[in-house]
Amino acid sequence: MLIAQLSDLHVGGARYHEELLHAAIEEVNAVQPDLVAVAGDVTDEGYPDQYPIAKRELDGLACSHLLVVPGNHDARNVGYLRFERTFGPRDSRLRLEVGGMGVALVAVDSSKPDLDAGEIGREHYSWIEEGFAGRADLRVFVCHHHLMPIPGTGRERNQVLDAGDVLALLRQAKVDLVLSGHRHVPYVWPVAGMLLVHSGTVSTLRTRGFAEPAYNLIRVAEGRIAIELRVPGGRGESLGEFPRDWPAELAARQADPFGHAPAGPSLANE
Repeated sequence: MLIAQLSDLHVGGARYHEELLHAAIEEVNAVQPDLVAVAGDVTDEGYPDQYPIAKRELDGLACSHLLVVPGNHDARNVGYLRFERTFGPRDSRLRLEVGGMGVALVAVDSSKPDLDAGEIGREHYSWIEEGFAGRADLRVFVCHHHLMPIPGTGRERNQVLDAGDVLALLRQAKVDLVLSGHRHVPYVWPVAGMLLVHSGTVSTLRTRGFAEPAYNLIRVAEGRIAIELRVPGGRGESLGEFPRDWPAELAARQADPFGHAPAGPSLANE
């Protein structure tokens, strides 16, 4: 399975460059991914004139499975309502069959109107659990905000406010991939059997520790997940290759998100 991960388009912003987005879309179409996940901030301020442009650009993606979640910039100026009218529900659950692989996909709007900080919210927890319940060969969670700090982004801020509970929830659900954006720096955190994969800004020069616009290509095959960073119209480099099977011992000992003790001896005592 091939996933293209884009985020932080910031259409309409002062440092937005449409040629970068056009190059990325052309490259993504050329590799024919099974899923394109756009992890928020498709607009810069959520204004009425920015959403139609963002929709027109993303309509250029040829992939039949396109998932878009809003970011904090999209929720500004009552933009969350315009997002729904333009792209549909802000939260979604999807089941796919790709090459004989069953994929469970859950996406949640982590933004709050006119705030930079994000939150998943406990009202979503049971809904997320249900989305990942049952058989699945690959489980993917998508939100805009980061669940862990990202190096090269300056002083830490705007992390998901309930990140600890959400990480425990996703771990209990045996999620394989968490796809996010927000901080404009591509990075991968392997955490407790999950890969937290962050994409850079695909079409702006609002860069930080990584100085170029970027998006990710994620390949899932033969028990491995390989993540490649791509610069639109330019080079690519590996962000790592990781095993995707949950270690049996870890799966047996994981704590659930409601605080029940894991089975077996405590890892802290080993």
